[in-house]
Amino acid sequence: MSAPLAAAIQMVSGDDVAANLARARALLARAAEAGAAVAVLPENFALLAADERVKLGHAEPAGGGPLTAFLREEAARLGLWLVGGTLPYATNDPARVRAACLLVDDAGGVRARYDKIHLFDVQLSRDEGYRESATIEPGSEPVVAETPFGPVGLAVCYDLRFPELFRLLADRGAEWIAAPSAFTRTTGAAHWEVLVRARAIEDQVAVVAPDQGGTHPGERQTFGHTLVADPWGTVLDRVERGEGVALGALDRDRLAAVRRQLPARSHRRLADPWRPDG
Repeated sequence: MSAPLAAAIQMVSGDDVAANLARARALLARAAEAGAAVAVLPENFALLAADERVKLGHAEPAGGGPLTAFLREEAARLGLWLVGGTLPYATNDPARVRAACLLVDDAGGVRARYDKIHLFDVQLSRDEGYRESATIEPGSEPVVAETPFGPVGLAVCYDLRFPELFRLLADRGAEWIAAPSAFTRTTGAAHWEVLVRARAIEDQVAVVAPDQGGTHPGERQTFGHTLVADPWGTVLDRVERGEGVALGALDRDRLAAVRRQLPARSHRRLADPWRPDG
């Protein structure tokens, strides 16, 4: 029996939610037609506006709203497990949301929710700066959830720069990690593939890493180069720019072989406890 396929979906989302959902629907259908059993949408797949405050008007309530319903309906319609990129979820602070990553099963049930822990507050140059904490409240709980394809760890974009999170996910049983992202063109060109493959190699997990890949409102540029990496760090497939679907097998036999042949995880001499506020 062949290993199940994971699809990493690259988008170029904008500020028209209906248009973004239409494009996501078409790309998910393409993934299903290609034989994918699970698909991962990029960060901000439903909305990527020039003004970060726009997402506050689309905040989902705790039980989910229309954006969550979209994921549930598409998962059930296509018979796909979905990792829903990120959606804005309401908090007690009307000026901030959580960047929530949902795992939805093939019957449309929400199985897990991860709220992005590490927020992108950087000044890359005089003209390029980001402050996610102005409109996003950080999460604090790492998440590993069961799927038919092995336990999945959930991470989002800037999380890729924090290897302790990925090590914790692997220690808690993750065999593959979904990392929906919207990497900037500047940081992506320098670090994107290196980070994705490093997290796969050092934790001996597959990494399904969809990215945004084009020009967005306000002339914001994202890097693209969506990819799926296996536990050896081999890139199984990629999409460079624009929309597309990258496919890679979640091969548990391959994962077991890599861990058996190079048992680095059992050779660890140092272990740092998880300290979300440390």
